[in-house]
Amino acid sequence: MYQPGHFGVALALYAPIGGALVAAGLPDLAFLGACLSLSLAMLPDLDSKTSRLQHRGPTHSIPFALLVGLLSGAVAGVLAGIEGGLSAGLWFAGFGLLVGTLTIVSHLLADVLTPMGIRPFWPVSDRHFTLDITLASDTKANYLLFAGGTIIIAGAWFLGHFLA
Repeated sequence: MYQPGHFGVALALYAPIGGALVAAGLPDLAFLGACLSLSLAMLPDLDSKTSRLQHRGPTHSIPFALLVGLLSGAVAGVLAGIEGGLSAGLWFAGFGLLVGTLTIVSHLLADVLTPMGIRPFWPVSDRHFTLDITLASDTKANYLLFAGGTIIIAGAWFLGHFLA
């Protein structure tokens, strides 16, 4: 998929977390998580910017998702820990781990819709997964995913405010 599709799927997968944070009275943190998710949504496609990596190779895998989650968690934990102490650091580390990992998984889910598919269990397995529903370049499919994700996260945000 292209950027709009990846953004939409990332927002849809983040929506339950964001809604729960809004319901818990943490709308600023919910917004920060959505921004983190959007900023990481296209990270796996950096492989297309280099000849050293095959497109939809290692960066389109579960191990890469976990690596990004660990790095996001480490950065969030250190930054929060400097200001708020150990408990804040640990909480934000978990939050960064969850959002970082989930965002890369959202990218994989969007790409599995395309004929090219993904190999999510690289390097353990080269098994290929595809639902072959739409081309990555299909403008309508990309904007439908974006609209769907936007509606889902808006709904979660309003539901969170209602439950707060």
